[in-house]
Amino acid sequence: MFESSPESAPELTSAQLEELLRQARQAREALQLPQGLALAHQVWVAADEQGYLSEQIEAGYLRVFFLVRQGALAEMLRAGEEVAALMREQGPSEQLCEVLRWMTLSSFESGDFEPAMRFAHEGCSVAQRLGNTRQIALSLNALAAVFERMGDPWQAERLMGEAAALVREGDYAFERMISLNNLSAVTLGAYYLLQDGERFDLARQALERGKQYATEAFALAQAAGDPFSLVLTAGNLGEVNLHLGELDVAEALLRPALEQAQEHGLQAHVLRLRCVLADLSLARGRADLAHQEIADLLGNLTEMASVPTQLRVHKLMHRTSKALGRTAEALKHLEALHKIERRSTTVQLEAQSRFFVTRLEAEQARLQAEQATSSSSVAGPAAPVISGQDTIDPLTGLRNRRHLESVMPGLMLAAEAKSASLTLALIDVDHLKQVNTEFGYAAGDQVLQHLADMLRDNTRGSDILVRMDGEEFLVVFPDTVADRAFEVCERLREHVELHPWNEVAPGLHVTLSIGLASAPPYGTDLLAGRAQNAMYRAKHLGMNRVALA
Repeated sequence: MFESSPESAPELTSAQLEELLRQARQAREALQLPQGLALAHQVWVAADEQGYLSEQIEAGYLRVFFLVRQGALAEMLRAGEEVAALMREQGPSEQLCEVLRWMTLSSFESGDFEPAMRFAHEGCSVAQRLGNTRQIALSLNALAAVFERMGDPWQAERLMGEAAALVREGDYAFERMISLNNLSAVTLGAYYLLQDGERFDLARQALERGKQYATEAFALAQAAGDPFSLVLTAGNLGEVNLHLGELDVAEALLRPALEQAQEHGLQAHVLRLRCVLADLSLARGRADLAHQEIADLLGNLTEMASVPTQLRVHKLMHRTSKALGRTAEALKHLEALHKIERRSTTVQLEAQSRFFVTRLEAEQARLQAEQATSSSSVAGPAAPVISGQDTIDPLTGLRNRRHLESVMPGLMLAAEAKSASLTLALIDVDHLKQVNTEFGYAAGDQVLQHLADMLRDNTRGSDILVRMDGEEFLVVFPDTVADRAFEVCERLREHVELHPWNEVAPGLHVTLSIGLASAPPYGTDLLAGRAQNAMYRAKHLGMNRVALA
């Protein structure tokens, strides 16, 4: 999209670059996307050639903004990678947070969850280092959106609720609007999942929550008067009302939103709103009109169409064709729908396996592969017997991961057979690397030994205490519900925070971030992954706290 001329462009002075940037900023405010993009790209190229770093970074930031608003996902991700590399060298900044958030959104809209999760976690980390409440809330929203697209709208709703709570008071109208709008989008996702599963009462409850979120978000957008925010929030509120049967209310929201999206070149939103309006025509009993609307849209789909939009288009084509008695056409689109769903599900599962599996599970997979290899040979050597000493962490005296690997399958099977509760706690020592750097590794080792003692003091003999590696511990609470495990972990957290650490080293202070997850479901990988993500959430919310999955 941005091919430079073979001949070098004439050099621009610093004042000329600043004037072009001023015009690009104005284009951003007016949502003049093509003009703004051209200006930003001109500055990006010239500043890169002439060595004006600050001007290049701002131009790169603006270029990413215009591309994401246009819905040019692939080009936006390339541009984002380029400017993010420059920004990282300058240290944490709000602009870096925003670029990472846009890259997160563009990645998962493209169905590419691995980089989406990576960008989301980096964004949360940068926001936390800045101590910026606005950016923390927005980065949590982006992380939550990844979970929603990976098939877990309930976890997403919890994260977004926490983000909304952060900005409930104070001068955070935009962040509140984003959080509430995203909550409405997540509840819509939950509605579709529950409706497809024929859990209609729960689906209706999801819509009612979504209407509450969307109504408040739309009111904030109206107060701000920003066209993009109005398109965003009106689309969700209109879609919620459509499924609640409020068809006139829905149309009164969706038609003006589509006009604004078309006026400002918000192509991704144009596609989405045209789909919802076709669904509205179908709800009014106009299957012929809905079929024509969605057929026109299908013929003009571009690479900007996100996976959810592709799914929606084929689903509507299937429904309208079926309503019109066009069986062969309905079957064709049903097959296309299932193909995209299978591909999307495969990508979701791959992403979950990469980001929800803890280091314990990765090690288990490696050992299982080794065992499978050795057992494939009849003449192969017998598997080694693990001695008691092999399962002890030498520094803390707690059990190690090898012990955990040997007992977890049996614990899970026993708990599932009895339909019993079982809770995992993943415990991370906040800033242990900084402790090692400032106070020395001997002090860091003493911290871990003291923590092991406090773990023993605050748990039962039946609980399994494991030092995973480095600064991480894991506790298995058999026959324990989440609330009870939360009480134990909160007590441990308080003891650690109040411990006289200055006796180890003057000025030393230690805190813990703890994530909890409970069975059912009875799957070690899923449970450990949920505990890990809860621990990450505790980190992102300021550390020194316990979070429940």
